[in-house]
Amino acid sequence: MRGLDTNILVRYLLLDDPHQVEVVKNLFDQGTKREERYHVPSVVLCELVWVLRSVYRLGRDKICSTLGLILSVGSFEVQDRDLAERALEEYRTGQADFADYLIGRQNGRAGCDDTLSFDRDLMGHPGFTILR
Repeated sequence: MRGLDTNILVRYLLLDDPHQVEVVKNLFDQGTKREERYHVPSVVLCELVWVLRSVYRLGRDKICSTLGLILSVGSFEVQDRDLAERALEEYRTGQADFADYLIGRQNGRAGCDDTLSFDRDLMGHPGFTILR
């Protein structure tokens, strides 16, 4: 298994740098032949959302479909895939950032009673306590 950084996924998804896209395409083509698996850390998903929103100005719907694609690729071993899928659903319908929902899910799995935050976009969301 090989680990992926955010910029590899950006090239794979957005096809925005011809040279790097070709390198990534060749990597995945060769990996498919060898049935290679790729580890996607949860922090990479968070960075990916940030890049898609901040740099490429994609809307929430497009970001959600993009994350859904990443989560559906069989050769991608996504860290805490089940938590990422739940966080994606919360992000799809909520007001906060994907990273916040994923943090809350990971804290819950770690046995935390709640996740403390100042982020008012999480107000009323189960598992979060908003400090004032």
